[in-house]
Amino acid sequence: MFVTKSLKTLMLTGIATVALTASAMAADMTLKLGHPANEDNIWHKASMKFAEEVAALTEGRIEVEVYPNETLGKEMDVINGMQLGTADMTITGESLQNYAPMAALLAIPYGYKTLEDMDAVAGGELGDKIEQQIIEKVGIRPIAYFARGPRNLTSNRPIASPDDLNGLKMRVPNVPLFLNVWKALGANPTPMAFSEVFTSLQNGTIEAQENPLALIKSANFNEVQDYVNLTQHVRSWIYLTLSDMAWQQMSEADQAAVMEAAARAQAWEREQFLADEQQLQSQLEELGMEFVEVDSAAFAAAAKEAVLSSVAEEIRPDVEQLFAE
Repeated sequence: MFVTKSLKTLMLTGIATVALTASAMAADMTLKLGHPANEDNIWHKASMKFAEEVAALTEGRIEVEVYPNETLGKEMDVINGMQLGTADMTITGESLQNYAPMAALLAIPYGYKTLEDMDAVAGGELGDKIEQQIIEKVGIRPIAYFARGPRNLTSNRPIASPDDLNGLKMRVPNVPLFLNVWKALGANPTPMAFSEVFTSLQNGTIEAQENPLALIKSANFNEVQDYVNLTQHVRSWIYLTLSDMAWQQMSEADQAAVMEAAARAQAWEREQFLADEQQLQSQLEELGMEFVEVDSAAFAAAAKEAVLSSVAEEIRPDVEQLFAE
């Protein structure tokens, strides 16, 4: 029988729709995963990888629906939904410290000298304690973690040591810990909404800002800043989390499958993350930015007391240990 191309397309589309419907009908549980990143972001791609692995490992018993761009709600709204049962998953991190003080350890300035140091904490005994407190205090369960690009200082003059800061007018996010640390280092930090940073750099209201390479590039800071000073002052990670309510509804076999899917998504994300970081530096250099190596030990030493005095008393011994290692 002769079939036109358009009819054939319609038939194939119909078959795909039926297959998707059958898959959805076959799922015993559907998990709604809402996060703030857009579709191009590595977190979204890792979420899709997780969804794919969950479907395969549970033979379709569990389906994950991914909602990027805050379409399921802002971060804290989704977390509230996870506690109430109207949402199931999100990507979240140190913002949980208002509920679980140990979550502040995810982003301690100069707490982690290298990615390997950070991994040792996130994947070790201290990381287990952080996760357990989040489960107990928030009712959500960290099942994987993703590394975030370290924050670096951009400026129009090279900054190689704290002495070079000398009252540098710079933007910081509205985080008291960050503000206190940059003051201690000798800069003149000002909290400011991210949306105002480019214009403020352009008109000279501020002289510098700090962010991961991905944001430096996407915000086109190369147009108003000449240097990326590799301060790497905050290394941090963020959790892929699951509502404990949904977790308790799963069989042991499905719990194991979800954890395996999470481990695969974490490994996949790390590979992509490392490739992206390398590519970002090359791209920014091509756009004219110069990368400056800094005296990391001098920065850490100058920041230490400000960090310790700014963190909650409950986690101060842990932070002291991080600086001692």
